[in-house]
Amino acid sequence: MANSASGIAVSDECKLKFMELKAKRNHRYIVFKIDDQQVVVEKVGGHQETHEDLANSLPANECRYAVFDYDFTTNENVQKSKIFFIAWSPETARVRSKMLYASSKDRFRREFDGVQVELQATDPSEMSLDTFIGRAL
Repeated sequence: MANSASGIAVSDECKLKFMELKAKRNHRYIVFKIDDQQVVVEKVGGHQETHEDLANSLPANECRYAVFDYDFTTNENVQKSKIFFIAWSPETARVRSKMLYASSKDRFRREFDGVQVELQATDPSEMSLDTFIGRAL
């Protein structure tokens, strides 16, 4: 099903990997890229990986989407988890790429029922642990 705004389709693998992350919890994160008019899975992070591994897997000058399963402990000492949707759009990315990812984001994001927090990041400092903690609580 193509996005009417940008004509971008979403591969079935994207939906399948997200369901595995959400239901089976066997992935920590998934990085997606737009390739030949379709959103595809670029990288899947194992459950032992961290937000730093996710940040390091995002290219410095290209846009990406990602979902991240963040486990944390609340101030009341309760274990919780939240699924983040991340729109990665670095300042150094090409304008055309930024426009394509921005126009496709809402349609792609709607494919993922269960995302609790949305994050827009333009540089690695916006992917810090403090950012995730602040948005999760």
